[in-house]
Amino acid sequence: MALTTTVIIGLGLLIYAILYFTYGKKLEKEVVKADPNRETPAKRLYDGIDYVPADRPVLFGHHFASIAGAAPIVGPVIAMAWGWLPGLAWIWFGNVLLGAVHDYLSLMASVRYDGRSIQWISGKVMSKRTSLMFQVFIYFVLILVVAAFAAVINSIFVKTPQVATASILFIASALVVGFLMYRTRIGIIPSTAVGLALLLISIWLGFQYPLSLTADTWYVILFVYIIVAASLPVWVLLQPRDYLNAWILWFGLIAGGVALLIVNKEITWPAYTTFSATVVGGKASPFWPVVPLVIACGSLSGFHSIVASGTTSKQLANELHGLTIGYGGMLTEGFLSTLVVTSIAAYGMSLLSQAASKLAEVGIEVAKLSDPTYLGTAYITAMLKSFGKVGIFAQSYGMSWFDAFGVDVKIGTVFAGLWVSAFALTTLDTTNRLARFTWSEIVAEVVKDESARRVLSNRWLASLLAAAIGIGLAKTGNWTIIWPAFGGANQMLAAIALMTSGLWVRNVLAVKGVMRYLVLAPALFLWLTVTLAYVWFIVVVKPSSAVYTIVVIELLLAFMLFYEFGRAVKREVAVPA
Repeated sequence: MALTTTVIIGLGLLIYAILYFTYGKKLEKEVVKADPNRETPAKRLYDGIDYVPADRPVLFGHHFASIAGAAPIVGPVIAMAWGWLPGLAWIWFGNVLLGAVHDYLSLMASVRYDGRSIQWISGKVMSKRTSLMFQVFIYFVLILVVAAFAAVINSIFVKTPQVATASILFIASALVVGFLMYRTRIGIIPSTAVGLALLLISIWLGFQYPLSLTADTWYVILFVYIIVAASLPVWVLLQPRDYLNAWILWFGLIAGGVALLIVNKEITWPAYTTFSATVVGGKASPFWPVVPLVIACGSLSGFHSIVASGTTSKQLANELHGLTIGYGGMLTEGFLSTLVVTSIAAYGMSLLSQAASKLAEVGIEVAKLSDPTYLGTAYITAMLKSFGKVGIFAQSYGMSWFDAFGVDVKIGTVFAGLWVSAFALTTLDTTNRLARFTWSEIVAEVVKDESARRVLSNRWLASLLAAAIGIGLAKTGNWTIIWPAFGGANQMLAAIALMTSGLWVRNVLAVKGVMRYLVLAPALFLWLTVTLAYVWFIVVVKPSSAVYTIVVIELLLAFMLFYEFGRAVKREVAVPA
């Protein structure tokens, strides 16, 4: 009996539903003890700029669009080099034991500490010096996020100019919706109707007037955009754009999931190719420990802890909304990655066969791709040559729409491209906003002169600094090096954030029994895995000087933070909240 898309998608939905209503609810009631009557920082510290209470669906839209970005799509696309099964197993394993727990606890710990960042909390539960080390670590992570996502967006805009036009018009639509939602009295339902209408018009105009620009021009535009977007009040662009993104998300997930359930398409991609497929920097890359360098999101992501404790916790209106947004958001991202893997597993081999002429230009023989070992060696080159960074997913998604609903493949493909670019843009400017927060915290710790501190922490200057370094790295063009550098930093951040959350659960909430170990033990496994992967990356791949410097600094900081964690674990005395 052949394995089909229906089986994989159905199993994924079942796993996520069971987890949310069992393990998730247990965390909410027995560990965090969420209280709807406890006033959240969004209300208690309201300032109209960063601390602004948001409706649950609006905040879910912001949170999910910010955490998802392109990473839960790009990472699984790359990981197909090992076959569809290893990547999917890592996604589900990470969701169950790591990702959803990490996201929810990071969010709720921040809520209990007045919307403070996860790095500030680490200083509270470990030691004061830990906070500064963690802040520096996170700042470098955010730089790599800007670099990786700017490269992805640039590639999409150059290869699919229809998506570029639609994305720009979509941002303009979000500005209109933000004004309607927060500066008029018409309410959320009419505002939503206007926003969705403008979204459809944006997509139609994208087909009619594709915007073709050079890669360098797009980098300049992205540079200016993220500086401005990261400095505006959240109600102007961030909240309304991410709310509209949520509609794209749900439509894309539901339509894609239903399509794959209906078509019951046979899986033709090999379940397993080879343990050491050619993935990172053109080198033979062992699945373990290298996988967290590639699947940077979808399984779990440290970046989520920055979003959860950086912007989301400042907008949470009710503690009971936390499980839906934090825990549910991670499971939703996991399902997105499941959708990506399943789509390519069903349609990817057919698409590679259709690209025979392009593949011949780089010496790849299509007839040999049916051999799993050869596919594991040639896939990354074939994918980048024929489809760009996410094109093989976009086209697989479009083909599933055609088979299920009879929709033209090009429409489904462009929609998938808009889907990826919309989330990537959200992550890009949210990252720059978070980099601004982090930079200000570092300056506050290091610079003692008040006037100098005020100048250096200026929101426009702080936004410009992160954007300049990140875009500069992206423009180097060495994407197969930048992506795993970002992935490793992101996963190491997840390990350290999970350690911080585990200490909060153990020493502040004073949780006893097995629940405290269900947080700490996976955190230690992840730290070990990413440490070994980073060492492999430095020794085998030998990245360029700029990336090498960042990776070495991150690795040294990770060891220092692990030492502080060990010292904190030895303390049995609860840390005051």
